[in-house]
Amino acid sequence: MKRLPIVLFFLCLTYRALSQSANVPLNEDYYHLIDRYEIKQRAFSTDFFSNFKPYARQGIAQFLDSLPENVSVSSADAFNLDYLRVDNWEFTKTDNRYSKNPIFKKLYKYKNDLFGYNSESFDVHFSPVFYFGVGQDDNSGSTPFINTRGAEIRGVIDEKVAFYTYLGENQAVFPGYVQRWNDRFNVVPGEGFWKRYNEHGFDYFSVRGYINFNATKHIGVQLGYDKNVIGSGQRSMLLSDFSSSYPFLKLNAQVWKLQYQVMYAQLIADQFFVADGSGSLGTREYPKKFMTMHHLSINLSDNFTLGFFESIIFNKEDSLGNSRFELNYLNPLIFYTAIEQQAGSADNVVLGVDARWNIAGSYQLYGQFLFDEFVVSEVFSGDGWWSNKYGFQLGGKYIDVLNIPNLDLQLEYNFSRPYTYTHQTLQTSFTNYRQPLAHPIGANFKEFMAVLRYQPIDRLSLMGRLISANYGEDNPGENWGRNILLSYSTFEQEFGNVTGQGVPTDLLFSQLIASYQWRHNLFTDLTFTYRKEESDILVGVEPTTFVQFAIRLNAPRINHLF
Repeated sequence: MKRLPIVLFFLCLTYRALSQSANVPLNEDYYHLIDRYEIKQRAFSTDFFSNFKPYARQGIAQFLDSLPENVSVSSADAFNLDYLRVDNWEFTKTDNRYSKNPIFKKLYKYKNDLFGYNSESFDVHFSPVFYFGVGQDDNSGSTPFINTRGAEIRGVIDEKVAFYTYLGENQAVFPGYVQRWNDRFNVVPGEGFWKRYNEHGFDYFSVRGYINFNATKHIGVQLGYDKNVIGSGQRSMLLSDFSSSYPFLKLNAQVWKLQYQVMYAQLIADQFFVADGSGSLGTREYPKKFMTMHHLSINLSDNFTLGFFESIIFNKEDSLGNSRFELNYLNPLIFYTAIEQQAGSADNVVLGVDARWNIAGSYQLYGQFLFDEFVVSEVFSGDGWWSNKYGFQLGGKYIDVLNIPNLDLQLEYNFSRPYTYTHQTLQTSFTNYRQPLAHPIGANFKEFMAVLRYQPIDRLSLMGRLISANYGEDNPGENWGRNILLSYSTFEQEFGNVTGQGVPTDLLFSQLIASYQWRHNLFTDLTFTYRKEESDILVGVEPTTFVQFAIRLNAPRINHLF
């Protein structure tokens, strides 16, 4: 089984492949621009299916080139479209890709690359990554800051094999509420292995990397270590980028109005950490588990997409206690629940549907429904059976609100029943590296979000964000269904379970961001965050008022939205 990805790799290379490309790293602001112009176009792009992220650069370039000339654009839109074309210049061939004053006539010859080279046989792009932010939060115990230095390399060989790698080295002191998250779950949100940096800080690597290639004209293969997202919302109830990266093999078949994704992933079931709080303990191999996932997207019309999601998380152990892959789950075209029953397994199957509808060139409605485990008769009985585990999302986007150019509004509601995503042990829970694979709150919650974006001039972007959530917390030794790291076998009551049960907790999270792009992918951000969490077990915990100034180059903005 350890040789399987290597065998598939060389088998697939024997096919004549079409041109390939690396993906655009997950970035909230960047992907909002793609969504905006897809809504304005009225019809979905035929070059990529935007419910599964990340997107291929080549698909984005083809989408930009396909935009009809009659799409209404403001001065800021023209700037954004040029920015996107320059960022993917190897596929758009925009005349604006060249810098006016390259360094030594070789460095920054192209606006988005420290060094870039393009020919029919070889394409390569090298860029430094830098992120430095410093702020003020009275609850952090020390001055909050983040210092990231790194580099990313991407390219294509023979127009057939695309590659990408990123390495970032980080030191950070986070706001107090993020430190409390670490104290509770022993993780850095979104990251993996970490060590203590001084008394209140964290030291960790961020790494991503993969290769892409085509097995046939319509079937692509990706072998890598990264994150994946399903959905159009601020959150995802199916698969989000909240947990750390993980190794995976992904097959993507895209033909006619269909896209079918199959992913085989290896996850970290748990990590070991030093009890005195000095950090993760890397002298033992962390226990593994596996996830296999199917996602089918169907463009039922030019502006309506329906998706079907299925995943299973499992861990099989041999006689020596080593993790092994279940061969039954290699089948890319099968219903996991049936296979699970056939094998007599007790693995964690999660099903879901998602949908998007673009309306009138100004609106998008989207949603997801997650089925973890339930019995129909119990759902309608009103008895509150503990094992009725499901969640859903409803959201909408409105661009150019009230005909004000580049004023965009997004509203979203997320809901999860108690014990959703949980299972018998960490070996089968819907988690990775002690972090949720879907919504960061976990389960047993109701959440409302609003995001307002405005781009008054070409290089300046403003954002306001509001999150209001209610969830049920646990007293020590209890399990009311929010903490998805706990076994569902420890539930408090079989019937009478309601969303928000346990210790009622209210969260208010508000944020204002001003971001200015000085040159291509060089930003300065000024962020104000106010966070207030109230419950009977948080007596004495003061609200967070966090102000931060940051400079970043080729790096997405870091937000801890929980």
